[in-house]
Amino acid sequence: MNQLQDAASSVLQLNPKDNVGVARLPVAAGVEIPVNGQQIKASDTIVPGQKLALKPIAAGETISKYGEIIGKAARDIAAGEWVHTHNVQSDFSGKNYEFATRTPVTEYFSAEEAGTFQGYLRENGDVGTRNYIAVIATSNCSSHVATEIAYALRDVGPDTHGVDGVVAIPHQEGCGHSQGEDTWQLERTIAGMIFHPNVGAVLMVSLGCEVNQISKYVETAQLGQRHFRKGKMIVGLEMQSSGGTRQTVARGVEQVHELIKHCQQMKRTAQPMSKLLLGTNCGGSDAFSGISANPALGYASDLIVRCGGTSVLAEIPECMGAEHLLTRRAVDEATGRKVIEVIDWYQQYLRRFGGNWDDNPSPGNKAGGITNVCEKSLGAVAKGGTTALTGVFAYAERINKQGFVLMNTPGYDPVSLTGISAGGANLICFTTGRGSGIGFPVVPVVKIASNSRIARAMEDNIDVNAGVIVDGTGTIPGVGQQIFELLRRVASGERTKSEILGHKEFVPWRIGPVM
Repeated sequence: MNQLQDAASSVLQLNPKDNVGVARLPVAAGVEIPVNGQQIKASDTIVPGQKLALKPIAAGETISKYGEIIGKAARDIAAGEWVHTHNVQSDFSGKNYEFATRTPVTEYFSAEEAGTFQGYLRENGDVGTRNYIAVIATSNCSSHVATEIAYALRDVGPDTHGVDGVVAIPHQEGCGHSQGEDTWQLERTIAGMIFHPNVGAVLMVSLGCEVNQISKYVETAQLGQRHFRKGKMIVGLEMQSSGGTRQTVARGVEQVHELIKHCQQMKRTAQPMSKLLLGTNCGGSDAFSGISANPALGYASDLIVRCGGTSVLAEIPECMGAEHLLTRRAVDEATGRKVIEVIDWYQQYLRRFGGNWDDNPSPGNKAGGITNVCEKSLGAVAKGGTTALTGVFAYAERINKQGFVLMNTPGYDPVSLTGISAGGANLICFTTGRGSGIGFPVVPVVKIASNSRIARAMEDNIDVNAGVIVDGTGTIPGVGQQIFELLRRVASGERTKSEILGHKEFVPWRIGPVM
């Protein structure tokens, strides 16, 4: 839908097939509400974002929103009654998947139509939207030192030194890992940060005896020696051979000063929009997320893809219940089946720890009107727009396909953003209905509000207010175009709210045991 039907109504029916509507404004019990030509008398008080039945729904009958099934009635539900967790049960049975049966054809822009942004062309062909020096810890044991080095150089910035800054990438991983999938995933994540297009040079800091050895990344026995890999200067320091914390910090600051000189030679130049790799994520979602912010971001995602760029959808727990929409859009059957393979992998992962899909949504999501994971997912996948699904990637795997792609990440926001970024995203858009302040060390994060209330309440954090769509004063294409143009400016150097505030969350995904 490009515009809400009857946006002036206090209750919105999102699809003619739906037997529930969403309260746009508060609805008092006993009030009669016009919804698409019919009068519905509310039997309960309904707060904005919550659902009410548009007609009687018998026990066991399916409940539809967005024109899709979100669950079954746990008991008889009267017309006008509040519909939520107390009278809806999830139903994951009876899935009949189609693969590449509705693959859309993308209408690409010409290079002239797409235009350019001002970015940093790297030697391997990647293009950065920022030019950072990253101080990366190999493990928890060296994270404090990495943070201290970056803090000592906190005044480095575009106005003072001609680079975007010196950022620490500390974390709680790197030791106590068993060899295998978990260790490989951490290595892939750290490597993604080292070779990230927004990073001009790297200082690695290790303790010296951890599982995640610095030698995996800096291929030299003499740590601290300059090394170039894929055109990037990478240096390393080991605390156990550098004299401990104070001396390693002092040496690290000296090393970074040299890296700054190296990165000062890098300049922004006009680059094609096809070099943008957009990560999409949602957190603190509410019922309006799938109505305003996510569809508007999906519109912007389509524009990025039409420019020849890439848009990444992640958060597999927030695809469950909507995965059939992705398999239909796949570019071929093999890609569509990879979607189900990832869903099945995640199902086994949950079972390993006694979890299930109903552990998502969160209490905040439910308070915002989202009843179950199916409803949440149907709204969440709207971030991916409408173009063909061209690839499916493992967590933090290097994204090497253009177009709309899927990555296996959890729904937990800092872990998801870390995987997307390690995959090469040089921009991220993050939608929220309840509010969020999250950012990332080397990737600008654009924050999009699903409702005007949170846009006003968290003005310092929100870059775009998609709530105007719900208010009836804006449209999905209009806000989508606004997001797209903001992305062009941010890619060229304009700072997002999360960058200004200094949000820098980096959390790798640990999936295995602690040894």
